[in-house]
Amino acid sequence: MKQLLQSEQLLAMVSGLFLLAFVPLDLHWAWYIPLFFAPDIGMLGYLGGPRIGAIIYNLFHHQGIALAIAMAGFMLAAPWLLAAGILLFTHAAFDRVMGYGLKHFEGFKHTHLGKLPEKQKQRL
Repeated sequence: MKQLLQSEQLLAMVSGLFLLAFVPLDLHWAWYIPLFFAPDIGMLGYLGGPRIGAIIYNLFHHQGIALAIAMAGFMLAAPWLLAAGILLFTHAAFDRVMGYGLKHFEGFKHTHLGKLPEKQKQRL
């Protein structure tokens, strides 16, 4: 099931990148790379503990919120707002493809897609 969800999110991510190409911003393409990863600033919420961290992280990675922002940008004819919503949506889809889902209160590694694996220690 996890692979099915990830393949669905891969299509969502590609669709978001495709749509972003049609947003009329006078922005050099290199700006899109840091802007794409900007939602990860939500990880700073974990400085307040796992519960606050999960809430803030999930706000920055909720696809419904991203779509609401994009729709507001479309309805208000605000290209920057539209692009922000599409970038948020695309970033959230990318995270899900990589196995990072919405967070549970138990900690960062507990997601709606399952528990993230522990790092393997390398032996010499």
